[in-house]
Amino acid sequence: MRLEAAARMDLFRKLWKARKLILVVFIPLSLLPLPLIHPTSEACCAYVLIVTAVYWVSEAVPLGAAALVPAFLYPLFGVLKSSEVAAEYCKDTTLLLMGVICLAASIEKWNLHKRIALRMVMIAGAKPGMLVLGFMCCTVFLSMWLSNTSTTAMVMPIAEAVLQQLICTGLADSHDDSETTEAPEEDTAVSDKEENQEKNQLELLYRNDSDCTKQELSMLEVNEVQTGEVNGFCLKPVSNQGSNGHLPQVEIEIPNVKRVKARRDSQYPTKRDHMICKCLSLSITYAATIGGLITITGTSTNLIFAEQFNTRYPDAKVINFGTWFIFSFPIAIIMLVLTWLWLHFLFLGCNFRETCSLSKKRKTKREMLSERRIHEEYAKLGPISYPEVVTGVFFILMTLLWFTREPGFVPGWTSLFEKKGYRTDATVSVLLGFLLFLIPARRPFSSSSSSCCKDTDESSESDPLAPMITWKDFQRLMPWEIVILVGGGYALAAGCKVSGLSVWIGRQLEPMSGLPPWAVTLLACLLVSAVTEFASNPATLTVFLPILSALSETLQINPLHTLIPSTMCVSFGVMLPVGNPPNAIVFSYGHVQISDMVKAGFGVNLIGVAVVMLAITTWGVPLFSLTEFPAWAVARNVTGSL
Repeated sequence: MRLEAAARMDLFRKLWKARKLILVVFIPLSLLPLPLIHPTSEACCAYVLIVTAVYWVSEAVPLGAAALVPAFLYPLFGVLKSSEVAAEYCKDTTLLLMGVICLAASIEKWNLHKRIALRMVMIAGAKPGMLVLGFMCCTVFLSMWLSNTSTTAMVMPIAEAVLQQLICTGLADSHDDSETTEAPEEDTAVSDKEENQEKNQLELLYRNDSDCTKQELSMLEVNEVQTGEVNGFCLKPVSNQGSNGHLPQVEIEIPNVKRVKARRDSQYPTKRDHMICKCLSLSITYAATIGGLITITGTSTNLIFAEQFNTRYPDAKVINFGTWFIFSFPIAIIMLVLTWLWLHFLFLGCNFRETCSLSKKRKTKREMLSERRIHEEYAKLGPISYPEVVTGVFFILMTLLWFTREPGFVPGWTSLFEKKGYRTDATVSVLLGFLLFLIPARRPFSSSSSSCCKDTDESSESDPLAPMITWKDFQRLMPWEIVILVGGGYALAAGCKVSGLSVWIGRQLEPMSGLPPWAVTLLACLLVSAVTEFASNPATLTVFLPILSALSETLQINPLHTLIPSTMCVSFGVMLPVGNPPNAIVFSYGHVQISDMVKAGFGVNLIGVAVVMLAITTWGVPLFSLTEFPAWAVARNVTGSL
């Protein structure tokens, strides 16, 4: 019996390891009767749509690879020609994204993002409440132009340096902080650490067998060596024999940084410090999500919506950089304030006077040291360099050209050209991105090497005409998987349109015609925000956009009334580490647990849905004329029904 049970368990383990391969093979075979029994264009398109959606949601194959499924299944089933499918994988938004990535590569290469973040934190101060708000503001600003993942990866090391300064200062001088309290058990632990800190630090020496030279590795406290763990490194005492008169050697095992998540619970001086670490870490990932909502290029989901909407409704000239910014900027400001208040209440309490005071008399020793650490990090950047100035000018110029292309209330700069409709936001971003490959990174007519930033690579130091960015800089940041994923979404949308599947779906949703528009929008927002917690944001939106468009046309609702809120709510996958990459980055630092993310993320999710619903029913109504069923949607509905 035991052998049989062991054999069954071994079989289950093998099946579990091969679950993705089983899913990849089983799903297409199990759904194959659908196009075989009903060999219509709608059934064939539905088969491709379901298979692709299951691959995306389950992540049985990489997202980019799953996005290629329509490229070969549509021609095989006769839904679209191969050339027609291929044309859907490169759209105007692809060029828009490439131009933005060029600017992002320049910002990251010359450390302009770090200068902006540190400067804003210096203005906010080191009080916990203001520190969190300062980091949130700079993260929101950076996330408007960079991807959420890049922004979080840039800001978190800066926040981690501040948090480690806070922790180290608390360990060294816990009794001098009058504003923090500890449990009795924590008092005993801290007092023991302070007794041990009176001992001298242990200097580890490394003997190189080849040249017999000594190199200082690190300074470790004696009590940390006794516990066997220092900064994530595992220390094992080695026999004193053969030490040649040196101090006892210590064997250091370097862990796998990608897999090991350091648990710092024992290192926090007080519970309050742990709460500050949680609050600041979570605030960065939430702020990155909020900032991505503001601009049409802020997240890939915004780009997916813009391209699919303009493709489905080519006569609707209502979605551009300016109109999106006017609608989403108030949403981001309200969400930023409410999210900060929610995190403050959840982790820091309601004593805003103590945590947000700007008075120098109320600052503790640790807060003053934290401010000094931030100033030291900013001083390391040195004076602003020529490449940073050029990048900043391009940043401002790109924003101004986007805003003034077709502002709506006044003629834009496109009116200077004779032919209309040829220039888009992608034209601006690609032009400026191209110029970054040409403009030298050194100040012209300057013979001194000091004009070049210290972060310049060897090739740029040897070449005085080295450009601001190279192709390697661009390629390192370009998210090709997202490009293919977005293209797969366009291909699915084109197949639904040509085959008539979207019209069929709309007819099945006619029983919902009795609901008011706000109720339909609320149901769509709740459904999308729930699904996106377990599936990727681009994949979720790509699946739901054609369905919601058909639903709006069937119910005679302005499609923007449901599409814009759903596009924004799809970004609110903030309750789990797998919800989006910024969550995973913050979780990997080890300050927060899944229960913390679920508790805080649930509140942020509700705040986001509530604010988006407020926006779409107030200032969104006159901005997009949501009270009437527009002519461009009527024309699309009539064409689709024919």
